Amino acid sequence: MTQYKNLFQPLELRHRRLDNRIVFGAHTANMSDQGLPGERHRGYYEERAIGGAAMIVVEPMPVHATAVLTRGNFRHCDDEVVPYFRKITDAVHQHGTTILQQLYHVGQHGDSDLSFMPHWGPSGLQSYHDSDGSHAMRESEILEVIDCFTRAARRCQDAGFDGVDLFAAYHALLDQFWTPWSNRRDDRWGGSLENRCRLSMSIINSIRDACGEDFIIGLSTGYADNTPFVMTLEDFQEVIAYHDQSANLDYVSCGSGNYVDVDRIMPTFVYGEKQGVPLAAALKQVVKHAKVTAESHIRTPENADYTIASGDSDLVSIVRGQIADPHWVNKTRANRHDDIRGCISCNQMCWGRRSRDYWISCLVNPSAGREFEWGGDRFEKTVQPRKVLVVGAGPAGMEAARVAAERGHQVTLVEALGDLGGQFRLAGLAPRRGQVTELIGWYLRQFEQLGVEVRYFTPMDEQDIIEFGADEVVLATGSMPDDQARQRWLPEAAELPGLSNGRVFPCEEVFRDQAELDKSVIVIDEGGNWRGTGSAWFLAERGHEVTIVTPDPMIGKELTRTGSDFQIRANLAKLGARFMLESVVEHWHGDRADVRSLLDGSVTSIEASAIVTATTNVVANDIELALSEAGIRLHVIGDAAAPRQAPYAFHDGRKIGLAL
Repeated sequence: MTQYKNLFQPLELRHRRLDNRIVFGAHTANMSDQGLPGERHRGYYEERAIGGAAMIVVEPMPVHATAVLTRGNFRHCDDEVVPYFRKITDAVHQHGTTILQQLYHVGQHGDSDLSFMPHWGPSGLQSYHDSDGSHAMRESEILEVIDCFTRAARRCQDAGFDGVDLFAAYHALLDQFWTPWSNRRDDRWGGSLENRCRLSMSIINSIRDACGEDFIIGLSTGYADNTPFVMTLEDFQEVIAYHDQSANLDYVSCGSGNYVDVDRIMPTFVYGEKQGVPLAAALKQVVKHAKVTAESHIRTPENADYTIASGDSDLVSIVRGQIADPHWVNKTRANRHDDIRGCISCNQMCWGRRSRDYWISCLVNPSAGREFEWGGDRFEKTVQPRKVLVVGAGPAGMEAARVAAERGHQVTLVEALGDLGGQFRLAGLAPRRGQVTELIGWYLRQFEQLGVEVRYFTPMDEQDIIEFGADEVVLATGSMPDDQARQRWLPEAAELPGLSNGRVFPCEEVFRDQAELDKSVIVIDEGGNWRGTGSAWFLAERGHEVTIVTPDPMIGKELTRTGSDFQIRANLAKLGARFMLESVVEHWHGDRADVRSLLDGSVTSIEASAIVTATTNVVANDIELALSEAGIRLHVIGDAAAPRQAPYAFHDGRKIGLAL
């Protein structure tokens, strides 16, 4: 019996019986090919059905040309999608999983780069998605949208979906009509509660008439407590209670954030867990017919089970958790929660890739989006077990060792230091990054189960490796800080000018307590990611006066793709950090730095006890050539191939582990 008994109670939802309370909720996977779902989509969703999800809500389908928001959006208003989706619904149904599709229109928050259409909204207000405006919808356009939602739902039914999820979250079109802040109309679509809800109610009732009593209709919503002008909890209660009266609505899903507070839509580790639960609990108080789903940063089985047990919701949506580990549900059911590979809430490859309009993946699970090629996270045993030596226990080495052992190889993992994780482990020491440390603990448990021999304090040169006698050698020795502290945007300088004056430390030495720092510190951040900003946050929390010098026009530029940039800037500002943008350190004097503006060439002198560098690393791989010349079967992965961010190290490790 599972210890999480609340999660594994069955639930009736129209004609479908869910055998647990866990949903793989809607999110933009962006995986279509010319607007059609293909094998990448099928493999992605089927893997989560195999993993035990009771219900899957497939990513949003735009219902109209003005609703197109991403390159990977499905073809709207086109019956050609039906047979392609049928392959997905048939595959998911084979595993007993209910499957719905989300239908959406984002209204005034469109994206003309993708749609090449004017934005439609209730009152012609500005978009918070791009810099464009919208026009107030004419009645004929409102009726057109109702018809498009209904036709899209019929198309979903023909494709084998068990129902649809109507997108009213994050201040999308339906939400825009609900709230007086964005609905300033004085006709029958604005003003009173009944008028403001007329569009969504018309869509729900029309879909019920068109698709019948056995078709599930859900409604997705989201709440941000710091934007009460959009919608308060009381507002949501009033709106949802009104919709619930007809009994045509089967569930309402409760997330967090909106287009005005976008970083809470997929909250990173800088936010607390269970972000959507307050809205879910509030709506549970007022609905009589609809079930309530809590979502947003519900990471662990404990979180999820408590949310159901407390009565705050009837269902929980675990999205990033099931991206990171598609077998999250079955492992929880079997009391194998220690085997769950936890999401680290970084958003680097899910929201981060989606924000650049690629199909999504996952930092800790590089098989996400590649299930049709790599078989998910289920491994076929090799027919020829080999003796494998993995040198270096950073992300690439850990993943290569784990996957090779999963496939039946005899694996030895050697590490020069006394811990797993390499530089990735140091990232876990930054504020609120404990999930990184949890992941490294997961790898250690996996190695114990799989019989991987881990040797610490074991540096190996080429002769040691040759004498080891492995059939396959995986070189995952990683990268090292650049001892010249070169700045990319000071390309004429072969090293940091004034480096010989000393007291220049790479950020890695800060986290290892090897840097001698006094009160004031300059952080050179050339990456615009967590390596530099996390170091600055770490130092500022410990009372240092931090000045960040970056060539970028904003702090955390690369973090904008993950939705975490605003909060890190806010935290740094509260801690008194100083930002010097579009600048480089022109000269270091040992007790002060000359900082030159890249905009106008002006130079500012900044007093500091030391410089901490977060510049581009260099390969730590002195033995590759000697091993190759010795005829060793060698595979170079991760930063040993080229210094990059963590997702690509995990990817390399998974790829070589599958190939051995």
